[in-house]
Amino acid sequence: MTAERVHIRPGSLEDEEKFLAAVARSRRLHHPWVQAPGTPEAFREYLMKRQDPRGAAFFVWTDEPEGLVGVINLDEIVRGCFLSAYLGYYAFVPYAGRGLMRQGLSQVVTHAFRTMKLHRLEANIQPRNARSKALVRKLGFLREGVSPRYLKINGRWRDHERWAILSDDW
Repeated sequence: MTAERVHIRPGSLEDEEKFLAAVARSRRLHHPWVQAPGTPEAFREYLMKRQDPRGAAFFVWTDEPEGLVGVINLDEIVRGCFLSAYLGYYAFVPYAGRGLMRQGLSQVVTHAFRTMKLHRLEANIQPRNARSKALVRKLGFLREGVSPRYLKINGRWRDHERWAILSDDW
């Protein structure tokens, strides 16, 4: 584990320039796993969607020197008797593979369970994305199964494995 420390905070319009630069330098890292917003319009639309009570965007930052490590999203947040959300995330170059997203994801999971009072988080991960599966496995997520042709990413329907964790297990 790296000695670097991170903190999370909601994404904002002030982050646009740093976010878009991080997306541009991380295209090869993201392909074919995720299609991050790559234009000012797409970035603003991304943030607007997370202003809805059913979504939240957390940016992971290194403390010293400041750098945008990655993004963690909670989507389709459902209240009532379900208390659940979908979890999505991606790192940026040059921070991938240094343990920083693990720190950030741990902070978001803690926030989701303790502050937002959710009961379940589910991450859907493409079967060949070994790094992403290793990340959630290290945090205690359990593989629940496979969903064929689950999400359309980069123009193709892709299979995903379902990984989940409950607040009771955190």
